[in-house]
Amino acid sequence: MAATRRKIRPEDVHGLKYFKALQGLIERLHFVGTQRDKAGNRKLHMDQYCTLILLWFFSPIVDSLRGLQQAGELDKVRKNFGVGRASLGSLSEGVAVFDPEPLKEIAQELFDQLPDVSAGRFDVVGQTLTAVDGSVVETLARVARLAWLPKAKGASLCGYRLHTQFEVLRGVPSRIDVTTASPKGDADERAVLVRTVEPDRMYMMDRGYAQFALWNVIVAKNSSYCCRIRDNSAHDVVQTLELTDCDIAAGVVSDEVVLFGRSKAQITPDHPVRIVTVKATPHRSGGKTGGGSTGPNCDGFLRIATNRLDLPAELIGEIYRLRWMIETFFRMFKQLLGCRHLLSTKQNGVEIQVYCGIIACLLIMLYTGRKPTKRTFEMVCFYLSGWASADEMERHIEALPQPV
Repeated sequence: MAATRRKIRPEDVHGLKYFKALQGLIERLHFVGTQRDKAGNRKLHMDQYCTLILLWFFSPIVDSLRGLQQAGELDKVRKNFGVGRASLGSLSEGVAVFDPEPLKEIAQELFDQLPDVSAGRFDVVGQTLTAVDGSVVETLARVARLAWLPKAKGASLCGYRLHTQFEVLRGVPSRIDVTTASPKGDADERAVLVRTVEPDRMYMMDRGYAQFALWNVIVAKNSSYCCRIRDNSAHDVVQTLELTDCDIAAGVVSDEVVLFGRSKAQITPDHPVRIVTVKATPHRSGGKTGGGSTGPNCDGFLRIATNRLDLPAELIGEIYRLRWMIETFFRMFKQLLGCRHLLSTKQNGVEIQVYCGIIACLLIMLYTGRKPTKRTFEMVCFYLSGWASADEMERHIEALPQPV
């Protein structure tokens, strides 16, 4: 028999005074969604809901929607945050009237407070290195319109896809767009990026983004791309570029300017494209249990397409390798910040939870001056839960590697 979940007690919730610094940021959210409340009897406001979500992120004892409800009933929580008693129905349904856009603006304000990071050898790129990818997070409840990915024993995955643009040198996402999990129509990862491309970025993308129309949009926005292509991509070599000793030492085996598209009806790149081929570990798909990899097949070479003809070939390979930092972020975001499962099945609720998670990451960075890591996040939780002292927290921060 499963153990009965213990009711949250006042002594389980610590460190509330440290959340008061947030109130100046999120108090502007108080009247979001109240336009239809003509009677003025709304009990749960958006600033209170977001405060509870942030409390949930950093308090291990609060691990569910019911836990949020219980925390909101504690006198010390209501005293510190002015959060009134809210029913499970209010917590679940209230997000339908909360607009997540003002929360995104708060995240952007915090993002702008981060110190500039020296790109070092990547200064020559002259653009912000931005890894792009999507990841599905599950909902706790089955929702027919969200069911898409097949799972074991005939079940299906219900969730949302987080289309993420991640600044690899800073170690935080610059934006996340939420769609249904099914990669079709407006929710297709390439369609989402077409709508959200920004200037002065170097987009680092895996083979799922290898679409000529998308590449053209990126270049038209005065950005650039570094995109892996499929092993069997058809193209004609226009020019073979000479490799330097540094290129060869970095595992580059060829550097070529190419021409895609042999059909006049096909959309083709409207700019010169270069393919840098780099040695990689060969593997086959089929899952680790079958002796292969969970990713697609690799014949031992990475073929990286880019519109940047001016950069050394070995630097193109290094830029693409940085893309894997976004996978590390997804693991932390899901496992550490409570986003492995979603509290809400409504898109507004998902976006609110996601951007509260981004704010949590940014707060860790601003507080510690370091990229958020598993150990640092745990120490912040211990500190706010009363398990670690301020001196222990400071010693942990001092021991962290200095930013490059």
